[in-house]
Amino acid sequence: MMDLMDLRAYVLAKKGAVEERPFGPEALVFKVMGKMFALAAWELEPLDITLKCDPDEALFQRDVYTAARPGYHMNKRHWNTVTVDGSIPLPEFQRMIDDSYQLVVKGLTKKARAELANL
Repeated sequence: MMDLMDLRAYVLAKKGAVEERPFGPEALVFKVMGKMFALAAWELEPLDITLKCDPDEALFQRDVYTAARPGYHMNKRHWNTVTVDGSIPLPEFQRMIDDSYQLVVKGLTKKARAELANL
Protein backbone atom coordinates (compact mmCIF):
# COMPACT_ATOMS: atom_id res chain seq x y z
CA MET A 1 0.00 0.00 0.00
CA MET A 2 1.21 3.50 -0.80
CA ASP A 3 1.06 6.32 1.68
CA LEU A 4 0.80 9.94 0.55
CA MET A 5 4.55 10.50 0.39
CA ASP A 6 5.12 7.33 -1.68
CA LEU A 7 2.22 8.23 -3.96
CA ARG A 8 3.50 11.76 -4.55
CA ALA A 9 7.01 10.49 -5.23
CA TYR A 10 5.75 7.89 -7.72
CA VAL A 11 3.51 10.33 -9.57
CA LEU A 12 6.02 13.19 -9.64
CA ALA A 13 8.73 10.87 -11.00
CA LYS A 14 6.83 10.85 -14.31
CA LYS A 15 8.52 12.99 -16.95
CA GLY A 16 7.13 16.54 -16.83
CA ALA A 17 4.77 15.83 -13.93
CA VAL A 18 3.97 18.75 -11.64
CA GLU A 19 1.74 19.18 -8.61
CA GLU A 20 -0.79 21.97 -8.31
CA ARG A 21 -3.63 22.88 -5.97
CA PRO A 22 -6.14 24.75 -8.15
CA PHE A 23 -9.15 23.38 -6.24
CA GLY A 24 -7.91 24.34 -2.77
CA PRO A 25 -5.59 22.74 -0.23
CA GLU A 26 -7.51 19.46 0.08
CA ALA A 27 -6.92 18.30 -3.51
CA LEU A 28 -3.54 17.58 -5.07
CA VAL A 29 -3.70 17.84 -8.84
CA PHE A 30 -0.98 16.20 -10.90
CA LYS A 31 -0.49 17.45 -14.44
CA VAL A 32 1.75 16.86 -17.41
CA MET A 33 2.12 19.73 -19.90
CA GLY A 34 -0.83 21.49 -18.27
CA LYS A 35 -3.19 18.49 -18.48
CA MET A 36 -4.44 16.66 -15.40
CA PHE A 37 -3.74 12.94 -15.10
CA ALA A 38 -4.35 12.42 -11.36
CA LEU A 39 -6.24 14.10 -8.55
CA ALA A 40 -5.64 13.03 -4.96
CA ALA A 41 -7.94 13.72 -2.03
CA TRP A 42 -5.03 13.49 0.38
CA GLU A 43 -6.89 14.41 3.55
CA LEU A 44 -9.09 11.31 3.36
CA GLU A 45 -8.05 8.24 5.33
CA PRO A 46 -7.41 6.14 3.34
CA LEU A 47 -6.71 8.62 0.58
CA ASP A 48 -8.46 8.59 -2.79
CA ILE A 49 -6.90 9.21 -6.17
CA THR A 50 -8.81 9.86 -9.38
CA LEU A 51 -7.16 8.58 -12.55
CA LYS A 52 -7.92 8.79 -16.25
CA CYS A 53 -8.84 5.42 -17.81
CA ASP A 54 -9.72 3.86 -21.11
CA PRO A 55 -13.54 3.43 -20.84
CA ASP A 56 -13.40 -0.39 -21.13
CA GLU A 57 -10.55 -0.56 -18.62
CA ALA A 58 -12.47 1.70 -16.24
CA LEU A 59 -15.41 -0.71 -16.24
CA PHE A 60 -13.09 -3.71 -15.81
CA GLN A 61 -11.37 -2.11 -12.82
CA ARG A 62 -14.73 -1.37 -11.18
CA ASP A 63 -15.81 -4.97 -11.70
CA VAL A 64 -12.61 -6.44 -10.27
CA TYR A 65 -11.77 -4.03 -7.43
CA THR A 66 -14.22 -2.66 -4.89
CA ALA A 67 -11.73 0.18 -4.30
CA ALA A 68 -12.32 1.44 -7.88
CA ARG A 69 -15.47 3.37 -8.66
CA PRO A 70 -16.63 6.00 -11.17
CA GLY A 71 -14.59 9.19 -10.99
CA TYR A 72 -15.82 11.58 -8.33
CA HIS A 73 -16.88 14.87 -9.99
CA MET A 74 -15.34 13.68 -13.26
CA ASN A 75 -16.54 12.12 -16.51
CA LYS A 76 -17.58 8.69 -15.21
CA ARG A 77 -16.74 7.04 -18.52
CA HIS A 78 -13.10 8.15 -18.57
CA TRP A 79 -12.12 8.50 -14.91
CA ASN A 80 -12.04 6.19 -11.89
CA THR A 81 -11.60 7.15 -8.27
CA VAL A 82 -9.51 4.59 -6.42
CA THR A 83 -9.32 4.24 -2.65
CA VAL A 84 -5.71 3.59 -1.69
CA ASP A 85 -6.44 0.98 0.98
CA GLY A 86 -4.06 -1.79 -0.09
CA SER A 87 -6.80 -3.93 -1.63
CA ILE A 88 -5.35 -3.43 -5.11
CA PRO A 89 -1.91 -5.06 -5.51
CA LEU A 90 0.81 -2.41 -5.71
CA PRO A 91 1.99 -3.33 -9.24
CA GLU A 92 -1.60 -3.08 -10.51
CA PHE A 93 -2.14 0.24 -8.72
CA GLN A 94 1.08 1.61 -10.23
CA ARG A 95 -0.08 0.42 -13.66
CA MET A 96 -3.31 2.40 -13.18
CA ILE A 97 -1.25 5.53 -12.51
CA ASP A 98 1.05 4.80 -15.46
CA ASP A 99 -1.93 4.26 -17.78
CA SER A 100 -3.51 7.55 -16.70
CA TYR A 101 -0.28 9.42 -17.41
CA GLN A 102 0.17 7.71 -20.79
CA LEU A 103 -3.43 8.43 -21.86
CA VAL A 104 -2.94 12.12 -21.15
CA VAL A 105 0.45 12.23 -22.90
CA LYS A 106 -1.07 10.46 -25.90
CA GLY A 107 -3.75 13.16 -26.09
CA LEU A 108 -1.26 16.05 -26.08
CA THR A 109 -0.60 17.99 -29.23
CA LYS A 110 2.38 16.97 -31.31
CA LYS A 111 4.15 20.16 -30.20
CA ALA A 112 3.49 19.46 -26.49
CA ARG A 113 4.71 15.86 -26.85
CA ALA A 114 7.89 17.16 -28.51
CA GLU A 115 8.40 19.66 -25.65
CA LEU A 116 7.87 16.86 -23.12
CA ALA A 117 10.39 14.66 -24.90
CA ASN A 118 12.97 17.44 -24.61
CA LEU A 119 12.57 17.93 -20.85
